[in-house]
Amino acid sequence: MKIFAAVLLGIASVIYPFLWYFGRNADGGFLWLAIFMASLWVMRAVFKKEKSHKIFSFFIALFFIVLFIFRQPEIMYWYPVLMNGIMLIIFGISLFSKQSLIERIARLQNPDLPEKGVVYTRKITQIWCGFFIINGMIAALLIIFKQFELWAIYTGIISYIIMGLLLGGEWLYRKKVLKL
Repeated sequence: MKIFAAVLLGIASVIYPFLWYFGRNADGGFLWLAIFMASLWVMRAVFKKEKSHKIFSFFIALFFIVLFIFRQPEIMYWYPVLMNGIMLIIFGISLFSKQSLIERIARLQNPDLPEKGVVYTRKITQIWCGFFIINGMIAALLIIFKQFELWAIYTGIISYIIMGLLLGGEWLYRKKVLKL
């Protein structure tokens, strides 16, 4: 059940913009999606062991619960902006710790990461912070200017393509140029 819930939440989060965009005008369209997303985030919180993951998951579930209670469907558009903000906080805070988030991930494969790798992973963490700022701002501007069809396309397709290009480009650079 734990893996099923995690996979379902991942899929639902990726297709969320389309679930919301195409279901928003249906009878109670936003209500079923708010309940569904809140339920998935609560399940994630229940299954997670780390306190920080539980708190994070309950916070996101609360976002959808408040939406449901106060019947504010227009707030549904802000979920991708919220997620970018949270990712910015997670990555950004790690820049003030001994190891950046990307360095911690890199050390899982290479525990003896050279100093060159430490500097590089810190720069990559900064690049991801920039991505989350820009990505969140674009999604927010599309909402503010009521460009909801573009919002669905951007948050449901384009932002994932950009993330993939960023991941792939970084991987190629690291393997071919830096040889890390």
